[in-house]
Amino acid sequence: MTAPAPSPAGAFGPFDPRRLFEARMGGHVGALGMGYRAHGDDWIELELPYADRLIGDPETGVMASGAILALMDMACGASIWLANRAFRPQATLDLRIDYLRPATPRNSVIGRAECYRLTRSIAFVRGQAHDGDAADPLAQVAATFMFTSAPL
Repeated sequence: MTAPAPSPAGAFGPFDPRRLFEARMGGHVGALGMGYRAHGDDWIELELPYADRLIGDPETGVMASGAILALMDMACGASIWLANRAFRPQATLDLRIDYLRPATPRNSVIGRAECYRLTRSIAFVRGQAHDGDAADPLAQVAATFMFTSAPL
């Protein structure tokens, strides 16, 4: 993916998650098939479509927890870029995920994350994953991230 041209202010401008996900990213995001759903000033929703290659238990057809963790890590990171209004390199310090129930086989998993606090060097995020009903989450997430450089 080619980086966007810098704005007159010298920054890349506001982070645009639609553009990022429509660029058909490589890496684990592309391999898992994650997609953009919606966002606000400090939150984002991503979707992980059900696929046979993501099954963790062949007997039940339940999606692997690692794929859901990857979805939530990406959603958490993107919510920080939205709250910062720009991409800024960061590292996951702590990501706690509490699985409340298995994902329903054949359903996509929706991950929503919100960056609720930013400091000079740390971002705090919370979120949840569900498979169709946000009132019945399959996982809850709490995470902290450390910025590794100034905003790009």
